[in-house]
Amino acid sequence: MECDFPTLPLDCLVCIFSYLDAEDLITVSLVNQSWNGAAETAWLWRQMCMHRWTFCNLSKLNPEMQTWKNYYLRRAKLEQHMTSGRASADYTCKTLRGHTGSVVGLVYLSDSNHQFDSKSIVCSASSDGTIRAWSIQEGIQLWSSQVQDAPLTKIIADQQTGLVISTDSQGRIKAWKAQTGDELASFPTASSACTLLTYYRKDQSFLTAGTSGGALHTLTIPALSQVSHVRAFDTYKIDILLLSPDKHWVIAALRESLDLHPKVYFTESLSCPCEDDPPVSASIPVNGCTVASFFPSEAARVMIVHSDGLSNAKNISIFDIKSKKSKYKTEIMVEQVGSFELLFDGWNSDILLEAHGSGTILIAQGKELKLYSIAGTQIASFQDHKEHIAAMCVDSFRVVTASYDLSLRVFTWKKEQNKDLSLESRYHLLGGSHMFSRGFTHVACDYASIVASVAAKDGKDVLKAYSFNA
Repeated sequence: MECDFPTLPLDCLVCIFSYLDAEDLITVSLVNQSWNGAAETAWLWRQMCMHRWTFCNLSKLNPEMQTWKNYYLRRAKLEQHMTSGRASADYTCKTLRGHTGSVVGLVYLSDSNHQFDSKSIVCSASSDGTIRAWSIQEGIQLWSSQVQDAPLTKIIADQQTGLVISTDSQGRIKAWKAQTGDELASFPTASSACTLLTYYRKDQSFLTAGTSGGALHTLTIPALSQVSHVRAFDTYKIDILLLSPDKHWVIAALRESLDLHPKVYFTESLSCPCEDDPPVSASIPVNGCTVASFFPSEAARVMIVHSDGLSNAKNISIFDIKSKKSKYKTEIMVEQVGSFELLFDGWNSDILLEAHGSGTILIAQGKELKLYSIAGTQIASFQDHKEHIAAMCVDSFRVVTASYDLSLRVFTWKKEQNKDLSLESRYHLLGGSHMFSRGFTHVACDYASIVASVAAKDGKDVLKAYSFNA
């Protein structure tokens, strides 16, 4: 029997219910048919989604589940599991075995942000000369490539074409079909090491590779046909290759020399070169480059950790990159917007650098993770690991650090009272026994899972896959 409540127009009920949270909204929907109709209004649940999350995409649900209410409840439940991190109750862990060498990299095959119902697929590359694809939720190998002539050194994914790109210790670049493992094309660079990145412009995907000889090769995808070859640095290895969020700029840098500045190139001049003119480029005025990263919410704001030129101290400098176009040419404008000195207890040369949003900086060195504002204010510091942090991944919900202590530490973002973003340390994910393993070496995440590689003492690395319940 329905309770006899005063009858109010639907618009009035919806307005009143807009002040309720999700739990209360579900409760009032049980009162009577009229209240249920108001509480089920798509506008209410859409407002709740947009208030809680910056970006929402209903297409990430199965077609029969594509309502704002289902989206909110599924995503909120998944985040609750990712926040608490209880074994079995919140996630399952699977060990993926098959490689007979060291894992040198791993990538998710699709852009799985906020995707709840689809299967997560990860590709890993190894010094054993194989690429392997894994189903994370099922914990099984989907395919393995044939053993290559040389150990693999790097792997990346091109989301636009659904391909995996690899390179080996002889500098041979190969493109693979991600769903089947079929080899599609190859390109020789004759380089002992390559750094890789992909981008998409004017209906074509491109790959730019930096070599140990200081060259930049830009190739089409999937054919791997060369469209330009640029000598960025003479004889020096390009260690760092970055693409700006707006896809307009490529930064090439090296760690071996304090005398050579990092360089920024206009992607159009690399992918569509002019025969009579060199590619549009400029130098970034810092001494050397230890590590660099773009801020993901800015078009082209980059931060660079570098020497101060006088001592072993490290500074971080932040630059905005813009173009100035005239009738006859395009110039690159590099404008410094911030700089501060990095302070660490003790010294370790390995520094991990990531950015979040428009002005939040994450730096991991040794066992410590630090959070800075763009002005150089230290927001937080964490020492949750017993050994050095080897890798780190950052997304809109969490930060995961991987350590040689054979654990992953999960942090979630939170807003302080002054509206600064900070982190809250949540829980450890353990990777097994030190009797057989040396520690975690790589880590990657999508919205519903975490995958990390474990360096095995017998040389046969494994993957640990943590799949969260939605």
